[in-house]
Amino acid sequence: QVQLAESGGGLVQPGGSLRLSCAAAGSIFNIYPMAWYRQAPGKQRELVAKITSSGYENYADAVTGRFNISRDNANKTSFLQMNNLIPADTDHYYCDLRGYWGLGPQVTVYS
Repeated sequence: QVQLAESGGGLVQPGGSLRLSCAAAGSIFNIYPMAWYRQAPGKQRELVAKITSSGYENYADAVTGRFNISRDNANKTSFLQMNNLIPADTDHYYCDLRGYWGLGPQVTVYS
């Protein structure tokens, strides 16, 4: 069974940065895309960023230029570097591998 362990959420002021990590276990990692989603209470989960097995990246318009997704295949880990955070980025953030989800650490951007 695939298990995803996320870390790195927290509180930050506007303009600040956070780095989320997602460590995978129980699955081959390097041949699958990894993605990060976010979801606020009562809203649909939305794609934030995705990285293919070959390293091709794509981002939601709302985070382009501010967020960066990366992966470390040797350590079966994906990262989401979030810079210049704004209050609208406040959400739970979930990593996705093959349809399996992490628990979704909270990111709160407050003034």
